[in-house]
Amino acid sequence: MRVDLSAASWRKSTYSDGQEACVEVADNIPPGVIPVRDSKNPAGPALLVEAGAWSAFVASLKAAALLG
Repeated sequence: MRVDLSAASWRKSTYSDGQEACVEVADNIPPGVIPVRDSKNPAGPALLVEAGAWSAFVASLKAAALLG
């Protein structure tokens, strides 16, 4: 699948504390898919993750953080 990400608004986690080496995500480009890229290489490729899979991934990270 080819997706035009030129209009994507990329963001890093607030937990990144301004670090350069982070994962960035863009929301709603295209709907139902979450683009993910390496902040050190913004012109590089982006991984496209189905929105449901991304939600499950984030939920598992939050659950692991709670366990400690």
